[in-house]
This record gives sequence, structure tokens and C-alpha cells, in this order.
Amino acid sequence: MFWLGVGIAAGVALSRKASNTARQATPAGLASNLADAMRELANAAGAFGAEVRAGMTEREQELHDTVEQRTGVPTRHGDTQRGRHAYSADRVADRAARQARAPQADG
Repeated sequence: MFWLGVGIAAGVALSRKASNTARQATPAGLASNLADAMRELANAAGAFGAEVRAGMTEREQELHDTVEQRTGVPTRHGDTQRGRHAYSADRVADRAARQARAPQADG
């Protein structure tokens, strides 16, 4: 009886495996596998992009903090909204004001 049960279980398992493999070899099965692979790839690319954007934001904040620490000049976090030209003009004006306040060396 034991060996009969083992034989039946093995036959059922092999039969299921063979039918599953045969289904995957059909055009519909291949299309399903391809669709699943593309979905996984799209999800991975989206996750990678999100991680890159998060890293960029974090690094940008670190750079802003470093500039503020070393120069004492607050950075403009909203420069993308005001436009880069306005931000650059403000930086030039700030630099000119600092140079005007600095003591002149008699050379």
C-alpha cells in the first residue's frame, strides 16, 4: 500500500509539472511570461528612479547645508521656481556687497 501511494503521488506531481511546462510553451504561456517579465522590469526601473531622485534630493540638501556652513550665506532652496537667472543675479549682488564691506588691503 505504501509504495502504491508513493507511486500515485509521484505520478500526480509529474503530471502537473508536465502540463504546466506544456502550457508555458504555448504562445499564450510565452506571452504571459513575457508580460510578467516586462511588468517586473518596469517596477524595478520605477523603484530605481525613485531611489535616484531621493538620493539626489538628499545630496542637494547636504550641499546646501555645506555652503551655508562655510560661507554663512543662506542658499535659495526655491531657485528653480524663481528661475536660475534671478538666483545668479542675487548671488552676484551678494558677492559684491560682501566685497564692499570687506576691508581693502593697501598693496
